[in-house]
Amino acid sequence: MSVMEWPHHLLSLEDWIDLPETPEYQVEAVEGVLVVAPRPMPFHQLALTRLGYLINEQLPDEYCALSEVEAVIAEAPLTVRVPDVLVAPAALVATNPARLDAADVQLVIEVLSEGTRRTDQVMKFSEYAEAGIAHYWIVDLDPPISMITYRLVDEDYENFGEQSGVAELDFGGHPLTIDLNALTTRRAQRP
Repeated sequence: MSVMEWPHHLLSLEDWIDLPETPEYQVEAVEGVLVVAPRPMPFHQLALTRLGYLINEQLPDEYCALSEVEAVIAEAPLTVRVPDVLVAPAALVATNPARLDAADVQLVIEVLSEGTRRTDQVMKFSEYAEAGIAHYWIVDLDPPISMITYRLVDEDYENFGEQSGVAELDFGGHPLTIDLNALTTRRAQRP
């Protein structure tokens, strides 16, 4: 195990940009403090890859789903999250930004895993709501695979349904269908 030299102060966005890349770890900043975790396990990776693909296939052309892209939730103190999947305007994504601002993110999806359950259900839940992200969906891969969908109503998330099996969802007036059981199987859902 190697030890990298990290800043000894609360991070600014400039500090964040200057950090070395660490592909073997997932790195986020929460209120200026680095949070480092191991990369997710294979089922988690499979699920987020499938989710991004399946959502992209059904979104209108003005939106794009991306996996593991940095989102600046707040600049002071700095909070940068790397959601499993997020949806942003396709025109913005076409500019290939290094990270997105929370104001541009329309939907965030987190896939629960060992070590992130409380963070995803409590910390990120409140951070994403405070940042004004309109939709937050949480996927639980424990059998039966399920998803809880939240929408921002009066600055707080309201539960808009718990799904299992084939989820019939709504994203900004656009229907999405996701076979949740296919997220970790060898073959993705078939149209």
